[in-house]
Amino acid sequence: MRTFFSSVWGKLAVGAAIVVAALLPLLNITIPGVLPGPTYTPGALSVMAYAMLIAALALSYHLIFGVAGMLSFGHAMFFAAGAYGLGILLKLLAPSGMPSEAVFLLAIVITLVIALVLGNLVGALALRVTGISFAMVTLAFAQAANVMIRRNTGGLTGGEEGVTLTVSMVPDALVGVVNTRNLYWMALAILVLVYLASLWVERSRLGHVVVAARENELRVTVLGLRPYHVRLFVFGAAAVLAAVAGMGFMLLQSSATPRISTADFTLTLLVIVVLGGVGYRWGAIVGGIVYTILDQRLAALASSSWIADLPAVLRIPLSEPLFILGMLFVLVVMFAPGGIVGITHRLTRRAGGKRDAKAPEVLQDVEA
Repeated sequence: MRTFFSSVWGKLAVGAAIVVAALLPLLNITIPGVLPGPTYTPGALSVMAYAMLIAALALSYHLIFGVAGMLSFGHAMFFAAGAYGLGILLKLLAPSGMPSEAVFLLAIVITLVIALVLGNLVGALALRVTGISFAMVTLAFAQAANVMIRRNTGGLTGGEEGVTLTVSMVPDALVGVVNTRNLYWMALAILVLVYLASLWVERSRLGHVVVAARENELRVTVLGLRPYHVRLFVFGAAAVLAAVAGMGFMLLQSSATPRISTADFTLTLLVIVVLGGVGYRWGAIVGGIVYTILDQRLAALASSSWIADLPAVLRIPLSEPLFILGMLFVLVVMFAPGGIVGITHRLTRRAGGKRDAKAPEVLQDVEA
């Protein structure tokens, strides 16, 4: 009975959060120090939309790292595949003579197919090894992709300058500052879509198998199951979801640069997942939103007058936003290893009584 009511209240809370988020562009809410203006203004909507897309990307990384337990340094490659794929295909298909709506939909479909093929190709090779070797293989793919993007000066990727969006092939409702509200709703829809997809993967039989393989791979193998194929499915699904977030990024920013394909960007995703809470879906969302807003606002804080008036021993580190974010990450790892959502989870468990461990339950689902 407690589980039923917890599930009902959880669904109601998720639904209420989506409704509130959808209504924000219609409200005049000011959050000083967090948003650059009221929630209905283009500046605030752009920041919130970007935070949602990063949260969606972090959710896709959560499938690989938090659910399957695989440390990948190349996940940003699939995000870049979505952004660059959409931008390049719109440019190539523009002279085809097809209606712009058809070109836009065709570019989206082809980009998703490319992401699926790329994800399965990289996963098929990287999953032949495990542990640190797997991380190094994904890092090698990420570095190779980044070099290909940066070195293609004047070509399809635009080199260091990146690729721009062919706005003539994009629906008018998603172009221009005046339509920032629509772009915000698009980012919210992408976040909800990625969340539902992640939820389905985790609760499916394949999700139970990949979690069981993370906990005890030998037992899963003895049961006659093949962890390799299950992990490959999760890896490919995460790649497609990352590409969906990448396409949203391209539409929101109207351009993409090689920075989004670097291993450093994947490390940022790792920090986001750890900050929010490893193993929690809401951890990826909360971590993505918190990190993005901190990254946006700490730059303004670092250049403020009161920081400039501090002694050099304090002014120099506090004037670097990355230093502040790094220290926050260290504090979370040391004093809150479960992340932001993990703290809330522990508090609710103490209030409701300690529950039984879930690992044996997962293995029972696999055996069934």
